[in-house]
Amino acid sequence: MGIIELFILAVGLSMDAFAVSICKGLTVGKVKPIHSITAGIYFGGFQALMPTIGYLLGIKFQAMINEIDHWVAFVLLVIIGLNMIKESRSNEEENLDASFDFKTMLPLAVATSIDALAVGVTFAFLDVDIVSAVIFIGVITFIFSAVGVKIGSIFGAKYKSKSEFLGGLVLICIGVKILLEHLNIIG
Repeated sequence: MGIIELFILAVGLSMDAFAVSICKGLTVGKVKPIHSITAGIYFGGFQALMPTIGYLLGIKFQAMINEIDHWVAFVLLVIIGLNMIKESRSNEEENLDASFDFKTMLPLAVATSIDALAVGVTFAFLDVDIVSAVIFIGVITFIFSAVGVKIGSIFGAKYKSKSEFLGGLVLICIGVKILLEHLNIIG
């Protein structure tokens, strides 16, 4: 996986955290730098941790499913992408409070990084330097989350569904690309 693909994947994965960060920015009122840093640390940290866990699980089962690994990557990424697109279409309001404490941020960080766990499993079947990949994903998510808090305080929730939709679309495209490469349809 090249740097451009990894960047696109990182952006796609960070869209859930970005959307939640926008909502957190809405709830705070006056955003302070500590709000952005806290969101970035929680969301970026978990976006790095979860693919690591997924990767470790994936390498345990790699030998058993080596023949179908491209299909596993494709199916997981498409399911995650479709779920993100479905969430972007939902009219359900997210109830977030203005707190940035551990009790509030931990469940949000876990919830927004579950898809990264599945992506980590796919990393076990691809040519990926896992350390560089998870650091890169974590940094990109940190930046998007920190900026998202500020954007939320300025612009409001109108970009939340668009960012989730875009993130889902990106993951589906990466899944299709993995499958097409394995089937030797594209280079």
